[in-house]
Amino acid sequence: MEYLLLIYSRESDWAALSEEARGALYKDYYEFTDGIRQSGHYKGGNPLQPVATATTVRVRDGKTLTTDGPFAETREQLGGYYLVEAADLDEATGIAARIPGARLGSIEVRPIQKM
Repeated sequence: MEYLLLIYSRESDWAALSEEARGALYKDYYEFTDGIRQSGHYKGGNPLQPVATATTVRVRDGKTLTTDGPFAETREQLGGYYLVEAADLDEATGIAARIPGARLGSIEVRPIQKM
C-alpha cells in the first residue's frame, strides 16, 4: 500500500538553525532517502518552497478565487513529503519516525486512496 508522509515544521525553527545544524540535518535527510530507496520503500518525494510562495485556489459560485499563501494559518507548515510503499500502517509509521524532520516537527501519515 502507498502512504504519503507529510513533513510539518515551523519555518521559523528551520531559519533559526545554524548553518552547521542545517547542514547536519540535510546530511541526515540524504542518508534517510538513500536508505528507503535501497529498501524499496521510496516512491517519490520533494521538499517544498517556503509557505510564502504558496497560492490557494478556491472556486465559489463558478468563480475562481486565488489567495497568496496557505489555506489556513497554522503553527507548523508543510515543508515536504515522501511517497512510500509499505506493507501496512505500522511499517509506514516506522518509516515516518526515521524522517529527520520528525525531530523538529511532525510527520502526518496518510494512506493513498487508489482510484
